[in-house]
Amino acid sequence: MAVERARVAVDVMGGDHAPDEVLAGAVQAQAELDADVILVGEAEAIEASLEKQGLKTDARIVPSEGAVDMHDSALTGLKRKPKASINVAMSLVKSGQADAVYSAGHSGASMAAALLGLGRLPGIERPAIGAIMPSAKPDRPLLMLDVGAIVDCRPRYLEQFARIGTIYSKYALGVDSPRVGLLSIGEESSKGNDLTLKTHQLLKDNPEIPFAGNVEGRDVLSGDFDVVVCDGFVGNILLKFAEAVGDVMLQLCQEEILNDLDDGIKAALAPRFKRFKQRIDYVEHGGALLLGVNGICAIGHGTSKAPTIYNGIRLSKEAVERDTIARLRESELVPQS
Repeated sequence: MAVERARVAVDVMGGDHAPDEVLAGAVQAQAELDADVILVGEAEAIEASLEKQGLKTDARIVPSEGAVDMHDSALTGLKRKPKASINVAMSLVKSGQADAVYSAGHSGASMAAALLGLGRLPGIERPAIGAIMPSAKPDRPLLMLDVGAIVDCRPRYLEQFARIGTIYSKYALGVDSPRVGLLSIGEESSKGNDLTLKTHQLLKDNPEIPFAGNVEGRDVLSGDFDVVVCDGFVGNILLKFAEAVGDVMLQLCQEEILNDLDDGIKAALAPRFKRFKQRIDYVEHGGALLLGVNGICAIGHGTSKAPTIYNGIRLSKEAVERDTIARLRESELVPQS
């Protein structure tokens, strides 16, 4: 059963702009969201940053020592720094002191810490990072996985991603009958590399997966698919390209349309532009969930600033409230052994 008030442990030391931007977003989340934010990081650095920014908060501070650097090997960094902020944050979930972890730090370290600290769901060999993306149909959000956890996949991993994605799309995103697509270079079952050819057959032969066929890159955001599975190498490239396109669209809209309008028309269009921005700006999503581990772990961009941090904490909170892990554990789509 989901908790009444989610407790989110935030890796304050993770990310390119830590700790200042992480704290700014976390303090806002503590004040505005119906959740308890736990600040995990070097106590002196946290206190100094809060004072420098003029921030006041009643959020709990849990001290840690250091962080896994972006250039470190994930496992080496975790072993060399057992009291690193991501390790301490994950231990809070394991011990029941927190319900979720959010980090904009080393994504590989976050995944490794989650696997070591929380373990995998039954029947799941590898976790996947599931990113929610906009589609051409406002009521059909797209879940794409994997977008960076496992760059070298086997067909059965993608089949497991499809299982997890189907459950998450249905119970967390509210899609009644999710449609699963396999990212490939053509709609035909004969198109693709060895991985996609073998995965296509697995998905087609599995009656429990609502497989709708291959999906080409141009159709990913069409709204015709609710879940798109791919290996983490391709998925990460596609995700970052889509985010870059969104940034360019917002910039062009500002330069070519809004800047030429008078103030009255700008004011009238402001609500529509805000909705447009919310649909395509990755900042609004805050990050992506690591699906397949036995606990809630949300991963943000290393470049995340305060608004993204805030939304990442909101994403984590919503995953707790939707009882995501229990849904995954109990579903027939996830093997129990």
